[in-house]
Amino acid sequence: MAVDARIRELGSRHQNLERMIQEEVSRPVADDVKLKELKRKKLKLKEEMEALRAQAAH
Repeated sequence: MAVDARIRELGSRHQNLERMIQEEVSRPVADDVKLKELKRKKLKLKEEMEALRAQAAH
């Protein structure tokens, strides 16, 4: 099913962003602007995944 594949792809990108966030947080001086942007992208992916899951449930 195409929706399932899309959700998996978004999940993979979500995990990559989480790793990037953790790497940035672990730096001695984290870039707050970069961190905010990464978190915003991660949230957007999560919202898209949830919308697709809700669509697939119907």
